[in-house]
Amino acid sequence: MKSILAKTSFLAFLMLLSFNTSAQDFQGQAYYFSKSKMELGSWGTRLSEAQKKQIQARLKSRLEKTYLLNFNREETLFKEEDKLDAISGATDSWGSNFSAGASYKNIKENALVQSQEFYGKQFLVKDKLLDLKWKMGTESKQIGQYMCFKATASVPTDELTWYTFSWGNLRRPAQKQTDSTNVEPKEAEVQMTQIEAWYTPQIPVGHGPGEFWGLPGLILEVSAGNTIMLCSKIVMNPQEKIKIEAPDKGKVITKVAYQTTIREKMREMRDNRGRRRSR
Repeated sequence: MKSILAKTSFLAFLMLLSFNTSAQDFQGQAYYFSKSKMELGSWGTRLSEAQKKQIQARLKSRLEKTYLLNFNREETLFKEEDKLDAISGATDSWGSNFSAGASYKNIKENALVQSQEFYGKQFLVKDKLLDLKWKMGTESKQIGQYMCFKATASVPTDELTWYTFSWGNLRRPAQKQTDSTNVEPKEAEVQMTQIEAWYTPQIPVGHGPGEFWGLPGLILEVSAGNTIMLCSKIVMNPQEKIKIEAPDKGKVITKVAYQTTIREKMREMRDNRGRRRSR
């Protein structure tokens, strides 16, 4: 373990010497694509293979996405590239309500600013960066022209996917549970997501796609839950200067408050639909 840490630190030191010392002059662009596995649960067992493939084709715009990460030494701006639905020829409006918006991170200030639109209303989520306690591994592999090293972490799933929604969230208790024997209240079980990341000290910045950051090199590949994200192209110090600015439009809100807003709105929509059906 000590040897691998020493090796990565030495590589990072050498690369730091080769780059311009000015944070503003040092810039880069990293292109990522992501793939997610389709989870159909118990309902999927009743479907034929042909039906599963048909559903997967219709959901391709949600399961496969492309992103761009602009970065300097301290800041990043990460956003999904626009993509039309292959079947309808239009953007996926339902999925877009629960997708991550343009996300600005400042690792020096431990600050996240993320733009989120939810059913026509614009929000500006301001919060701290995700607390990732990385465990440095000993494995290494080549990704393109970059030597990468492995790191892992485990985080509460709700903290990683705070901008998404599941109907199961409405069925989970929001408060502590008690049983019929009047024993001490029991905390609801916290669901965790295991993360595997591969970073390169050849680009010595603590950045990565999405919520991920905090390693001694740019994260080129990351797996979390049923989604894998892989860097396909890197452009260092592009000729045209990159503007990295935080989103600035929308109602300012925290991650937790945004989750509460989504749950309340979806519960209201569900209840209204139920009342219309009962008439």
